[in-house]
Amino acid sequence: MDNLLNNYFEEENSLKNGLPSVKYISTELKLSQRYLSDMLSSLTGLNTQQYIQNAVIEKAKEKLSTTSLSVSEIAYELGFEHSQSFSKLFKI
Repeated sequence: MDNLLNNYFEEENSLKNGLPSVKYISTELKLSQRYLSDMLSSLTGLNTQQYIQNAVIEKAKEKLSTTSLSVSEIAYELGFEHSQSFSKLFKI
């Protein structure tokens, strides 16, 4: 799943499609949304949405430390329509 999320951001799908959804992940992995969430929860203690949010936060941290992009630019690159939504997620 980590590879799938990394590829999603590397291929700039987030610019076209926004943030990756639970449905997108489960479809790509050919698993039901429920099974994926149950599996992740048993392995990580996180549901699928929380796992995706953590991946977004980690990708944002990487971009903040390795690029000169502004927070707004990073938010846009990661699929956020509004940088305020990105800021809220980052503060969690």
